[in-house]
Amino acid sequence: MSRFLRWTAAAAAALLVAGCGGGSSGGGHDEGKGTGPAEKNGPASAPASPSTVDLPSSLTSQKLDWHGCKATGDSAAPGDDWRCATLKVPLDWSKPGGTTIDLALIRARATGSDRIGSLLFNFGGPGGSGVSMMPYYGATVSKLRERYDLVSWDPRGVGASEGVRCRGDRDVEAAEAVDATPDTPAEEKAYLRDATDFGKGCQKAAGKLLAHVSTTDTARDMDLMRHVLGDRTMHYFGISYGTELGGVYAHLFPKRVGRLILDAVVDPTADAVGHAENQARGFQRALDDYLKSTGQDPKQGSRKIVDLLRRIDATPLPTSSGRKLTQTLAVTGIILPLYSEAGWPRLTSALNSAEKGDGSPLLALADDYNERDASGHYGTTSHAQRVISCLDDKQRPTPAQTKRLLPEFERISPVFGDFLGWDTAGWCHDWPVPGQFDTPEAGAPGAAPILLVGNTGDPATPYEGARRMADELGKGVGVELTWKGEGHGAYGNGSACVDSTVNAYLLQGTVPRDGKVCS
Repeated sequence: MSRFLRWTAAAAAALLVAGCGGGSSGGGHDEGKGTGPAEKNGPASAPASPSTVDLPSSLTSQKLDWHGCKATGDSAAPGDDWRCATLKVPLDWSKPGGTTIDLALIRARATGSDRIGSLLFNFGGPGGSGVSMMPYYGATVSKLRERYDLVSWDPRGVGASEGVRCRGDRDVEAAEAVDATPDTPAEEKAYLRDATDFGKGCQKAAGKLLAHVSTTDTARDMDLMRHVLGDRTMHYFGISYGTELGGVYAHLFPKRVGRLILDAVVDPTADAVGHAENQARGFQRALDDYLKSTGQDPKQGSRKIVDLLRRIDATPLPTSSGRKLTQTLAVTGIILPLYSEAGWPRLTSALNSAEKGDGSPLLALADDYNERDASGHYGTTSHAQRVISCLDDKQRPTPAQTKRLLPEFERISPVFGDFLGWDTAGWCHDWPVPGQFDTPEAGAPGAAPILLVGNTGDPATPYEGARRMADELGKGVGVELTWKGEGHGAYGNGSACVDSTVNAYLLQGTVPRDGKVCS
């Protein structure tokens, strides 16, 4: 079972389907003006940052060879506007002169003459491929391309950057039969055994890399990337988990912060259990909003879904493919359309079919989330997501501790609480390497203003995370913008107010009033 974290390739696709058009130039309201970072970046010979001072010149003097991008296993080659390159970074940042690994980059040059510099994008996950996603997202941020080179990359352990595949397609499909909310000692044993086997597969596939794929490692990669791209300061657009990465970067390099947008903000004060509770709360909130939109009472509608899931747990539903819809797959299928309001009609249809005994539509939704194609091939976003988050997270509840937590999870969310509660025990169970921190460090005193965008209806990164990130970054650094909307993320999701505010910040350096609200 994949943890319902932050941003996945499937969730990103759902958002794009929702109509993420190019950045709007429409007007907002309650907009204050402030002094942003300097307009221009320096040349490639700009003074080295603290992260690059002691690095060998073989890293700091790299010349990126931009060339036509090739098709990958999961994506066709992008258009001619997009060029790809490879950046070398240290495997172990404590030994910068040692072994290196390659990171895959993608870029589209700025279209206008008044160029600011590079704008780096991370689409979250963790584990999402920026090389695959950036061309699809290009239309959404076409306004920003007028003054920025649009740049993204596959972080270490992801996709074309030493990507990790922990098990083959047959084993992934077989694991779908494992009950992620065990009700008996035998089911619990199978659930934990599967978690152990997954970790062993990751260790075998990743080797030494498994201990060097943390968010801190990637933040340091970003700063070397900034230097090699020739930018004095970091301009960055982080979505979902990408907001946590942005906060860690700002903490490590506060004086290198240029214009940072953090959209769909992760709560930096939450540990592993806190994140799971936040998501239980966020997805239940989104489900309640969905149920209200269909004229149902949220409590009664949730009870109906819980009853459906219990019946599926006892007797998985048949599907047109011949595969069975298990309870775990059913929950996954319900989760996906909650990432975007545009997915709600598909959820209605799938739930109605399941009530009639046909699990095909919910299975199709789960397959989209799990990146399973028609041939039975699965993507690896969830693999990379797990190796990164389990290296980050020090907190690893035991099954006994999880069982004590379950009543609170179920109180928070009758539909998703049980799944996310058990996930705290299974996700990093018996993991081969220790976690690094309880919560990420995001304090960035002295940094330039960072714009945080919170969506009141966000299921995966609940709205409260934006305020907590602002507080963590420090007074005068975190600037919060609220959108009263639905879905995961705000920019390009239909609000002219949000889009114009973000564009003004990135393109003109206009910092809005902290607490501005877009409705």
